[in-house]
Amino acid sequence: MAVGKNIRTYFNGTWHDGDLPIMRAADHGSWLGTTVFDGARFANGRTPDLDKHCARVNASAEALMIRPTVKAEDMVAIVKEGLSAYAPDAAVYIRPMYWAIEGGPLGVMPNPEGETGFAICLEEVPMAPPGASARLAHTRFRRPVMDDAVVNAKAGCLYPNNARMIAEARARGFDNALAADALGNVAESATANVFAVKDGEVFTPVPNGTFLAGITRARHISNLRADGVKVHETVMSFQDIHDADEVFLSGNMMKVTPVTAFEDTQYQVGPISRRALDLYWDWAASAG
Repeated sequence: MAVGKNIRTYFNGTWHDGDLPIMRAADHGSWLGTTVFDGARFANGRTPDLDKHCARVNASAEALMIRPTVKAEDMVAIVKEGLSAYAPDAAVYIRPMYWAIEGGPLGVMPNPEGETGFAICLEEVPMAPPGASARLAHTRFRRPVMDDAVVNAKAGCLYPNNARMIAEARARGFDNALAADALGNVAESATANVFAVKDGEVFTPVPNGTFLAGITRARHISNLRADGVKVHETVMSFQDIHDADEVFLSGNMMKVTPVTAFEDTQYQVGPISRRALDLYWDWAASAG
């Protein structure tokens, strides 16, 4: 089922209106999960960091041994062509995707020289309304390490683990889960990177190979530092989250989501969270 509405699908060299069927039963991606994707946004008439998202889906494909077939700059042009059918004030989720079609050795490994499936899905998905926030819970499920999973890719096969984190949190009345890495330190939420603010300084888990350090995360770090805010990438404990003055999530879908609770610790939506979002859209407008 689609996340949004007013869907357009790029497949086999052309744009189609609607949620087009694109995979076959015998495609390697259908039965062995060799799929990768990335997510970008069209909002306020802009496509922030679209080039980086398109480049990353190619890198994700290579990490999953799928042969990428579309150059990042060509992908950007295709996306912009597809977006021309939407209203200038529409909010659209942009999702380029690859999947392996042919199996390789023993059938399990994809054929790195084989046919590759490629599509782009555009869906109208509103940006978060003013006042939107999230409440986080602990989860017993952890982020995998490179020895266990393809954590250097934005791969569909990683998301069932995130889904059970969310299900566990929601069963307890929370919105999202805050996950640990293999050593028990804070990694990220089930859907986005996490930032904490203490005494006017910002802290976020240092990338350690267990989670994707997001493109939007990097943009927030750059923007905040340019605005004079100290940002630390460091090892973080769950107590650091409890002790924070404010906490927010960073992801492509909503850019900034303030956190109002982590278990029984409550937070107000603070000035740094608001500032990070304002800086992001200011940067997007100036980037053209």
